[in-house]
Amino acid sequence: QVQLVESGGGLVQAGGSLRVSCAASGRTFGYVMGWFRQAPGKEREFVAAINWSGGATYYGDSVKGRFTISRDIAKNTVYLQMNSLKPEDTAVYYCAADRDSDCSGYGCYVLQELYDYWGQGTQVTVSS
Repeated sequence: QVQLVESGGGLVQAGGSLRVSCAASGRTFGYVMGWFRQAPGKEREFVAAINWSGGATYYGDSVKGRFTISRDIAKNTVYLQMNSLKPEDTAVYYCAADRDSDCSGYGCYVLQELYDYWGQGTQVTVSS
């Protein structure tokens, strides 16, 4: 069983930066890790994903060029560095883990149903 705990959310001004973390407990060897977000009144959307080695990363169109996903295998932690934040980035950010799907690539990683484990979320608020 894997548990995911997000941290690092908070309030930041537009144009600022923030880094959120996702600490995993349990074995995550070979797992794909993803970040999703959900704003009030909106559906949850894909933000970013990273493969096991960290050699492949994927981003949603709305965050491409501004956000960076990374992982520290030794610490069993995934990070999402968010730069040039906009008010529309305000949302609860969720970490997710894909245990053993045969599906790979962007078209798969954007799918919420691919992921087996989810964190409780961390609030990110960007003020204008």
